[in-house]
Amino acid sequence: MSDSGFGQVYGPVLSRRLGRSLGVDLVPYKVCTYDCVYCQIGATTNKTIDRKEYIPVMSVLDELREKLGMNEKIDYITLAGSGEPTLNGAIGELIHGVKAMTDIPLAVLTNGSLLWMSDVRDALMDADIVMPSLDVGDDRLFQYVNRPYETLSFDQVVEGIIDFSGGYKGEIWLEVLLLAGVTGISAEVRKIAKIVEKIKPTITHLNTVCRPPSEGFASPLPQDQLEALKELFPGKVEIIAEKESGDIVTINQFRNRDGDILALLSRRPCTASEVASGLGIHATEVMKYLENLVSTKKIRRVFSSGRYFYALSYSKKESTEA
Repeated sequence: MSDSGFGQVYGPVLSRRLGRSLGVDLVPYKVCTYDCVYCQIGATTNKTIDRKEYIPVMSVLDELREKLGMNEKIDYITLAGSGEPTLNGAIGELIHGVKAMTDIPLAVLTNGSLLWMSDVRDALMDADIVMPSLDVGDDRLFQYVNRPYETLSFDQVVEGIIDFSGGYKGEIWLEVLLLAGVTGISAEVRKIAKIVEKIKPTITHLNTVCRPPSEGFASPLPQDQLEALKELFPGKVEIIAEKESGDIVTINQFRNRDGDILALLSRRPCTASEVASGLGIHATEVMKYLENLVSTKKIRRVFSSGRYFYALSYSKKESTEA
């Protein structure tokens, strides 16, 4: 690893669907088209549909080349991260660069909100797997659950996913995340299932809230309800909701990592990627913890040498001497 570390490439992390997945982040933290109530990395700070090269593709490819040179076992390279990757206008160039660099299969984890744009559909055609999301069956719940950018309509998004599925030659793994008392009821699932019939994904992955959500009211479904609702979907369906000791992980897990992070930062300021690699936390998940600690003034963000670091908040002594 270089002295500067990795800013956009993280992992590999263990993924139930993708095995050892090496993540690639193409946008800054929480640049997204949605502000989903269940998001595990917090509220969207820049809700937009403005596509541009947020992160330079060549720098990402340089990081990836260095990481692959370490010869770690990697099952998939996954374009995911802390926002919506298709917002990066150079994602197609990035995909071509990755395919030229390695034979490791490439997956794109996307909310699917921009697939109505022909240039986005074209950019993803060379990916091995595209993993879009469909959490609701109508516009009313689309606005409630996904809280999209103001110009995005539910019909527009659904038509984009269907259009993409009609021309894409790779595999489509559609994720449907259900919320207790909202979308996790048979009447709403039937609406979603009718759309799934039109998309015709390779497989539908059924999920629920498994990590600390953006909104406390976003509640998980128990396993038995997921199993029952699974039967309403067409085609191949698999439940992917994470478990711990047979139970779905709840928001209580959120507090367990704070002490570890504070202990690390008490020894030296670290970037988010250093915290993630040092403590074995997924890079997208670690931002949730860091932002919570910032909001409670336990830590602070410092910009230095072109990078953001996290450090313990100033002590009274430091404030006096500053």
